[in-house]
Amino acid sequence: MTPSIPQSVLHRVEILRTRIAQHDHRYYVLDDPELPDGAYDALMQELRTLEAEYPALVTPDSPTQRVGGVRLDAFPEAVHLLPMRSLDNAFEAMEVLAFDRRVRERLEREDTPVEYAVEPKLDGVAVSLLYEDGLLVRGATRGDGTTGEDISSNIRTLRAIPLRLQGRGHPRRLEVRGEVYMEKARFEALNAQAQARGEKVFVNPRNAAAGSLRQLDPEITAGRPLSFFAYGVGHVGGARMPDNHADTLDRLAHWGLRVCPEGAVVTGVEACLAYYQRIGELRDVLPYEIDGVVYKVNRFDWQRTLGFVARAPRWAIAHKYPAQEQMTWLRAVEFQVGRTGALTPVARLEPVFVGGVTVSNATLHNMDEIQRKDVRIGDRVIVRRAGDVIPEVMAVVMADRPEDARPIVMPEQCPVCGSAIERLEGEAVSRCSGGLYCAAQRREAIRHFASRRAMDIEGLGERLIEQLVERGLVVHVDDLYRLQAPALAALERMGEKSAANLVQALERSRHTRLDRFIFALGIREVGDATARALAAHFGGLDALMQADEAALMRVPDVGPKVAAHVVTFFRQPHNREVIRRLQEAGVHWEEQPPRTADHLPLAGQTYVLTGALDTLSRDEAADRLRALGAQVSSSVSRKTTAVIAGKAAGSKLEKARGLGIDVLDEAGLMALLKPRE
Repeated sequence: MTPSIPQSVLHRVEILRTRIAQHDHRYYVLDDPELPDGAYDALMQELRTLEAEYPALVTPDSPTQRVGGVRLDAFPEAVHLLPMRSLDNAFEAMEVLAFDRRVRERLEREDTPVEYAVEPKLDGVAVSLLYEDGLLVRGATRGDGTTGEDISSNIRTLRAIPLRLQGRGHPRRLEVRGEVYMEKARFEALNAQAQARGEKVFVNPRNAAAGSLRQLDPEITAGRPLSFFAYGVGHVGGARMPDNHADTLDRLAHWGLRVCPEGAVVTGVEACLAYYQRIGELRDVLPYEIDGVVYKVNRFDWQRTLGFVARAPRWAIAHKYPAQEQMTWLRAVEFQVGRTGALTPVARLEPVFVGGVTVSNATLHNMDEIQRKDVRIGDRVIVRRAGDVIPEVMAVVMADRPEDARPIVMPEQCPVCGSAIERLEGEAVSRCSGGLYCAAQRREAIRHFASRRAMDIEGLGERLIEQLVERGLVVHVDDLYRLQAPALAALERMGEKSAANLVQALERSRHTRLDRFIFALGIREVGDATARALAAHFGGLDALMQADEAALMRVPDVGPKVAAHVVTFFRQPHNREVIRRLQEAGVHWEEQPPRTADHLPLAGQTYVLTGALDTLSRDEAADRLRALGAQVSSSVSRKTTAVIAGKAAGSKLEKARGLGIDVLDEAGLMALLKPRE
């Protein structure tokens, strides 16, 4: 007796069918999916469960009875010689075990393992290729499984698909089934190009492949980086083919069709599950997207015995991996400050299980991405997590946006130290300007301050900096000059001698040059060359700290961006306070009268250093030349004044000789430098 169907179930089934139909239309017709695969699969699975519990609900127009999508009116019809059926899905190992048990029971081989052809389930677009006497005569989409769209003009643009089969012995008529896909790296490049042009970007590689195949202009398809793997055959007429799936794929490969190299043949369900595990471990490094693996009974005669249900074969099943995309709610946004001061907006999410783990935080990258995706607090969002990649918010489900969704606003002050947030025009990243003071930037500020071209504090490496910060011995860079040997000697890998050497290095660094000190401050885009130009132009630190952008832009090679960074840095009270404490700790330099590069003795001259020097290092030689107004280049050109060649000089010396450029040895360099000392 058929159980009565509760009204609530009828209502829920109607909602599910309506929503699935809407999403099918967006995916198959508009190439604009709104739901991630996992969410769509959940809707379909819920509908199947209800129909299994109440069989009277099953109707011919139910989405569970449909093989594929719907046909587009923009393309001619293409009737498949054999239907292109979908596969049933398994999400748990128990479902795979049940599938294998049903296969063995129907084959009356309950006690004998079955041989399966196994392969990754590519996340692309299923197509059918029709060859007649070895020539490609038609390419078609799956459509509703019986009738698809004739996209032959677009298919012919894919270089991965042969227009003529290689070798001999081709069937008179052969339907090849396969997947058109886009490799991950090429998808990222395609989206980057679209974003640079201000065009719409694709949601994922499958969406990009589908949209590319359905272009009305084949030239657009030809410009897209599409590829193809064959995974089987449909109708075969006029020739004998191998009697199993794996050998058939080998035959297709022999005829010039690409087949997935990760395919294999295994015996028994345990081997299937082991294959699923192995491919899952490779998932993130495979060049293409997959969402599962497929198990197919290898022998064709057994496939015929097993037959089909309404929409799927009984001899195959897709074993899906945990969805890498899911939907959840964005509850709040916080801004994290990185070691270089960059602010990253982080979404605080309603916890959701995605990619095999529970995710409650995801990156939003930067404000440009937030605006491009129109993400707001309170939105329902699609979150993606692939392997060890940081979860990210991919898109907003606009249909579910609440009325009280709030725009995301970049804070004006750093959430860590309160310094002003800086974002120059044309830059995507906002940054904290309190580089010397901000706790989030502490380690990077100390590392840079101590580096060789800055204060040159020998022995102060990254591991030691970590210990100093973790133990609270150094909060800001001025604290370095208060370190004592006994406290240093107590640190890991630091004995009394190492501690004494570091204290001596710190003592030596107290006497420095103004340009080195400016560089050590870590002002954005102020490298050592710019620091030298600033020191030479202003002569002293006070004059530099008081300069406005107009005054700074009178310095050679200082443009609007660098000038803005310098002014913002010195405007922060925190940074000025650290500089004051450094001077109180004894850091000093010789003040020089202001001078412009035009008045220096080597102004307007360009030198190239190559080979090893005995008296000076190349960096020291470059510093000495620049101090006299010269430019030091890394490449030789006709504008080069001279090449300074040390031991084992290489191609730069040869090029200089070829261009007739003067070559100086180390003695010539020292003579060049000596009169100006």
